Amino acid sequence: MNAADFRRIALSLEGAEEGAHMGAADFRVGGRIFATLASEKQGYGNLMLTPEIQAEFVAEQPELFIPVAGGWGRNGATHVRLAEANEGLLLGALRTAWKLRIEKNRQAGEKRYTPSKLQTRKKPKAAESR
Repeated sequence: MNAADFRRIALSLEGAEEGAHMGAADFRVGGRIFATLASEKQGYGNLMLTPEIQAEFVAEQPELFIPVAGGWGRNGATHVRLAEANEGLLLGALRTAWKLRIEKNRQAGEKRYTPSKLQTRKKPKAAESR
């Protein structure tokens, strides 16, 4: 597989769109990134996973999946070696990142509209007496 395959598969997922972040191609759903080609020159695609799912991927196939260095990697950002991947594996990995992003988007939407934030605030006493 290569960057063109990564792009094709990422864009085949429902609602996926290509954007750019810091000069690199990224793939978004609901306006939020689930994968990038930020490490394309090194032969990697990048997946935005959870640390737990990243650990599973790395444990099962350490020759294919590598945590991104630093804080991004500790938060779940994961390299996938494109040359070592096959179509099914890449589709499954991208679909995992896509589903996680959709779930995070849904949870963020619920938080935004919680009843506590929709309640009207009472005016201070001084404002009421004017």
